[in-house]
Amino acid sequence: MSRGHVIVVDDNESNRLLPGLFLRPLGYSVDECDSAAQALALLQHQACDVLLLDISMPTISGIDLCAQLRTEKRFNNMRIIAYTAHAMPEEIAHLEAVGFNKILLKPIRSHDLLKALHI
Repeated sequence: MSRGHVIVVDDNESNRLLPGLFLRPLGYSVDECDSAAQALALLQHQACDVLLLDISMPTISGIDLCAQLRTEKRFNNMRIIAYTAHAMPEEIAHLEAVGFNKILLKPIRSHDLLKALHI
């Protein structure tokens, strides 16, 4: 039985793999996408509980994807967590204003990831 479905979106392979290593043994189903466009395509036919979204990606940034998803009512209950190395207070305030539920700083630790999923 799955505890929830998480989609990890990051253009860096190791940053995509690490959350799955933490979450799959705990019963989460995890999909990985290497771009915002790939995540958008996946979300068209698959629901998810949590989107773990890198901020700095080529073509479509995580900020742009979050803003786009927040305009669609069907994504209102989906938790969107920023997955970023950018941690300045003004950057965090901007991410929250765009619609991120939580900001998770890289490199992630399992405790921080689990806390972000449930708060």
